Amino acid sequence: MKELQKKDLQYIWHPCSQMKDYEDFPPIVIEKGEGAYLYDFTGHSYLDAVSSWWVNLFGHCNPRINKAIKKQLDQLEHVIFANFSHQPAIELAEKIVDITPPGLNKVFFADNGSSAVEVALKLSFQYHQQAGQHNKTKFVALTDAYHGETVGALSVGDIDLYNKIYKPMLLDTIKVPSPDCFRCPYGQERSSCQAPCFEQMERAVEAKHHEICAVIVEPLVQAAAGMKIYPPQYLSKLRALCNQYKIHLIADEIAVGFGRTGKMFACEHANISPDMICLSKGLTGGYLPLSLAVVTDEIYQAFYCDYKELKAFMHSHSYTGNPLACAAALATLKIFEEDNVLEQNKAKSAQIKELVQSFAHGHPYIGEFRQIGMIGALELVQDKASKEPFSWDKRVGYQIYQKALQEGLLLRPLGNVLYFMPPYIVNDKDIEFMVTKAFRAINQYFNLP
Repeated sequence: MKELQKKDLQYIWHPCSQMKDYEDFPPIVIEKGEGAYLYDFTGHSYLDAVSSWWVNLFGHCNPRINKAIKKQLDQLEHVIFANFSHQPAIELAEKIVDITPPGLNKVFFADNGSSAVEVALKLSFQYHQQAGQHNKTKFVALTDAYHGETVGALSVGDIDLYNKIYKPMLLDTIKVPSPDCFRCPYGQERSSCQAPCFEQMERAVEAKHHEICAVIVEPLVQAAAGMKIYPPQYLSKLRALCNQYKIHLIADEIAVGFGRTGKMFACEHANISPDMICLSKGLTGGYLPLSLAVVTDEIYQAFYCDYKELKAFMHSHSYTGNPLACAAALATLKIFEEDNVLEQNKAKSAQIKELVQSFAHGHPYIGEFRQIGMIGALELVQDKASKEPFSWDKRVGYQIYQKALQEGLLLRPLGNVLYFMPPYIVNDKDIEFMVTKAFRAINQYFNLP
């Protein structure tokens, strides 16, 4: 293990990391994974409570997904996707159209979440240009949003940690204050409010609708912002507003799709259909990079014409529609169908909630536990009455993360927020272990019994 760690630090630059941290806390080198657990080269196990960055749905080395990939590997590993196609992509597109919200009938393949967002942004921009609406060049997004790391995706994001340094090179976008149900300025409760905060979006769109081609949001959960959960009424109002001004609604369901919120897609909670939906992460069960932008027929038809009109969407990725990734995605969707996953997750979600609340009740440093489906988040605060957060430079979440690893639990804090987003195959024992060890690490940090 130590030799591998030494070579790792000699050659590898890890993502989303200050590499100097690794001098004191070297990377854990994983040898294998099985179910909800990862195993390092010393034999220590770690319950993967964050699904390895939100991608793993049905456990590591899932036999059914493994089998599907192995079978595909002996048939076709990859083929150019321009003027060529293959059965796994065709079958996957058909299934995706069947399960996504009504009206989303055309599937554009990409290879990661940021790429899917770039596709959606470019499609909306080009659509309006080709429709003669040349003033419609701007995008509206929420503050605290996260949509990926490429330039377009960063432009519609609003987390300084990721994009502040790059602002001079980013697109000029319109930012609207996001719903903040934990520190609600309207004094409302998340469970009963009618999203009065939407008035800020309404004002922004009414004032500049002639410039706006699309609004992009993470439906119901702003994940990277700390699993900020807001009510479905906000989405309902947003759909109506976009309809009124003929603005595209882009739903970034990369993190929240495929059952994370308790429904297959978060938009279903509001009973709305976006004009475009971006999908990735759990799409392949956490196996291989693949993403989709699924759009309406209206958008598709705006690009459909004789070649000489030059309206084609000239966007491509080398690994677009990769057959191995499509096979993994098909196997993943088959598990949803055969195992009644969404129904089973209801009991698991309830168990997580009950356990967390029993530990969190009266805890001096837990300001809120919020949950939707299989996403649960603990927000740590310095003062419960004022909801004052801990200063970012104290790195409270990071230090608790280190203690949790010593307990055999993999968390990935978002500042002062610790969250649970485990694979759906966790059992009662796993859930008890996850919650108990998380609170053990929290209490160790705060020197509580």
